[in-house]
Amino acid sequence: MTRIASIERKTKETEISLTLNLDGKGLFRGSTGIGFFDHMLEGFSKHGFFDLECSVKGDLHVDGHHTVEDTGIVLGQAIAQAVGDKKGIRRYGSFILPMDDALALCAVDLSGRPYLNYEAAFPTDRVGGLDTELVREFFYAVSYSAGMNLHIKLLDGVNAHHMTEAMFKAFAKALDEAAGLDERITDVLSTKGSL
Repeated sequence: MTRIASIERKTKETEISLTLNLDGKGLFRGSTGIGFFDHMLEGFSKHGFFDLECSVKGDLHVDGHHTVEDTGIVLGQAIAQAVGDKKGIRRYGSFILPMDDALALCAVDLSGRPYLNYEAAFPTDRVGGLDTELVREFFYAVSYSAGMNLHIKLLDGVNAHHMTEAMFKAFAKALDEAAGLDERITDVLSTKGSL
């Protein structure tokens, strides 16, 4: 079974081409125009064992909002397309990830019902070229376009770089678990019979 999705999105604000392989080796190739955001996507790819290629051109002369949000939308669409009918997947995944001073919790349910529960307070407004308020916008966009229930909470931290990175990596680990195949699951993991 091939679990690869390719999505393109073009608006007046952004032009995005993205390919996601859920069963990859953690290879990342791409650029969003925001160096620190690229670093976060690479960490997501590496620690979730997802192969991710993306080309993002956004209206960075305005700010990073549309670039980050629309990348989240497209990544969420790719996740939804790649998991397909969800037969055989574990559905749920969770991870608590430490990164030096930072500690992040993430729990995922690939239920088809979008919801984001997000708690994070950053000590700075920016990390590199990324506005820290856009971290929430990214996860909101992913959760809603993927149709996933996503809880992500920053439990501790003093360094905004470590805090953000811990969140992206915790998300990767939780998603890898939720999207993982289990031979004991022959249909979808739901008493309803569908997700």
